[in-house]
Amino acid sequence: MDNNLIQYILGIADNSLILGQRLGELCGHGPSLETDIALTNISLDLLGQTRSYYQYVADMQGEGATEDTIAFLRLEREYKNALLVEQPNTDFGYVIARQFLFDVYHLALLQELQHSQDTQLAAIARFSSDWIKRLGDGTPESHARIQTAINDLWIYTDELFQPTEAETAMLAQGIGVDWSKLKATYYQQVGEVLAAATLETPNVVYFQKGGKQGIHSEHMGFILTELQYMQRAYPNMQW
Repeated sequence: MDNNLIQYILGIADNSLILGQRLGELCGHGPSLETDIALTNISLDLLGQTRSYYQYVADMQGEGATEDTIAFLRLEREYKNALLVEQPNTDFGYVIARQFLFDVYHLALLQELQHSQDTQLAAIARFSSDWIKRLGDGTPESHARIQTAINDLWIYTDELFQPTEAETAMLAQGIGVDWSKLKATYYQQVGEVLAAATLETPNVVYFQKGGKQGIHSEHMGFILTELQYMQRAYPNMQW
């Protein structure tokens, strides 16, 4: 069993799981029916992506591990998602800013891993990019709110490119992604969308990190309380 490979896969899967859970909290609370359905579908897509990852990890771990036990029964420090995806749904601006900053990264990751265009992820990335432009170039209030959200969430972006021990090991084996080659492109693409939205790119020197190492924000415990409730209350339950 290659523990570095397991930790590498969990890092990818946990981002989708936690962000999917965050978006799931918005079901029925979108600013319009169309947007509400779109966000819910993105949540379901993210959660669906985690299944193949967790099944792969379960096969490697053995000893009765399943995709459910891996998704729902780990301790907080065992989740390897970046801090960005666990930030709260403060308002619609924060929801879109968080989604946008993650989507550009996520699309680049999947493209690099499979060396091909993922049309579904590309569509999701276009959704968040379009909303950034609509809010940034909209009313004075929408512009101010989305700028504030971008400013507040920007400090979590650099962590996406800080390699963990597992990521470094997988890169050496020709499995992982070399983020040092993609970081500049990420910020360029994000900056181009912000400029088109008449938004300013934040000038940040110090960034927050720790989530990929299992050291999370105060929000993570609340997320897991809700996420894990059914499996904790009714052990080994199945749909």
